[in-house]
Amino acid sequence: MAYKEKDTKKWTAQWFETNAKGEKRKRRKRGFETKREALEYERQKKLNNSRSMDMKLSEFMEVYFEDKQNELKERTMKNKRYMMEQHIIPYFGNQMMSEITAGQIIQWQNKMQTKGFSEAYLRMIQNQLTSLFTHASRIYDLHTNPCKKVKRMGSSDNRSLDFWTVGEYQKFIQTMEPGNRYYLIFEVLFWTGCRIGELLALTPKDNDFERSQISITKTYYRTERQDVITEPKTKQSVRLIEIPEFLKQEIKDFIDGHYGMPENERLFPIVQEAVQHKMKHQMEKAGVKKIRVHDLRHSHVAYLINKGIEPILIKERVGHKDIRITLNTYGHLYQNQQRKVADMLDFEKEKSPNSGNC
Repeated sequence: MAYKEKDTKKWTAQWFETNAKGEKRKRRKRGFETKREALEYERQKKLNNSRSMDMKLSEFMEVYFEDKQNELKERTMKNKRYMMEQHIIPYFGNQMMSEITAGQIIQWQNKMQTKGFSEAYLRMIQNQLTSLFTHASRIYDLHTNPCKKVKRMGSSDNRSLDFWTVGEYQKFIQTMEPGNRYYLIFEVLFWTGCRIGELLALTPKDNDFERSQISITKTYYRTERQDVITEPKTKQSVRLIEIPEFLKQEIKDFIDGHYGMPENERLFPIVQEAVQHKMKHQMEKAGVKKIRVHDLRHSHVAYLINKGIEPILIKERVGHKDIRITLNTYGHLYQNQQRKVADMLDFEKEKSPNSGNC
């Protein structure tokens, strides 16, 4: 029960917590200006300790991130928190987890769908709400998961994926001087399909010129004016990418041109925004359709599919966690290969000595 300190005239919250041995220990926090603040703090601590679903969604969000701190990467946590705070907390934050209904979620979806967000972003927002209720159901025995009762808003359908053909890429890359930094950046992105963060983390040591391979073991991003190099997106993202002879030579010439470059120094010490800015400028110069830097990865995969490469090989090359991701993202492009199958069967039939016989 909260009480007022005689010397400071401020309020102190106190509550009991149970440790791993099942022992109850009294805890205190001093310095509250009002009794109401101290009591509210006590209430939150008691709920967090019991993980009762009679807690506000905003409070459970903190429980969720506490539980996930060793599972999710820092950048993922930051992105998830941003979406929750922007699009979920303002609507559901003060409601009890156990009292949120499917009908309220439908009303929330309707409101989100008036904001002009893309289908893909709507799906991402929906996924954040779903992740909260899924965690509450699986770990803390929330009796009913309202998200299971409603259709998810948005769409992850990637049939409108933007990518360049080889011809479009060649028109783009010809606007740059071979051998310079950005020329090589775009060459690596288009011909390997690696992610921009993976490319910006590359060092001379990651290149094996004898085996014509690039080793992907880390990723780079910048946050709060700090450069961060961490593990790749998933365990499957750690991989060796076989590269063609011309690309190997381009990388080697670039490194040799920077004599004395330390083996563990980043090849391209710039940020993602700089690459996107340069790409935008060169697209306008080349007169090609506008795509994002990440779409160069899609372009690489589309090229491989067009050449008849099997999905499992593409999965391994681009570092997808699961073959289903490859198929869900690019499966529609394989429909264009059905004509090749039919033509191949026609060819086999024509060269058969028994063609024409039933």
